[in-house]
Amino acid sequence: MLELYGAKGCPYTRELRESLLWDGKEFVEYDVEEDKEALKQLIVLTGGGTVPVLVENGRVIQVGVSGRGCMVALPSANEDESLF
Repeated sequence: MLELYGAKGCPYTRELRESLLWDGKEFVEYDVEEDKEALKQLIVLTGGGTVPVLVENGRVIQVGVSGRGCMVALPSANEDESLF
């Protein structure tokens, strides 16, 4: 199962989504700016806040698109406690 972690306003997330759809691949998409659990999982998987990230069977297989990506806002120290 492919999982796409991205952000609605990120053009690279859109590019990767369109590529997956064009290739006919099935995937689940998470918007890390809207979904706190997805943001938490993104941080666990990559240690950072760059999107898009493509995960297959729990393993990161791609970060960004052609070396490009978008940074999402990571939680502050106070928010971090409520996130984890």
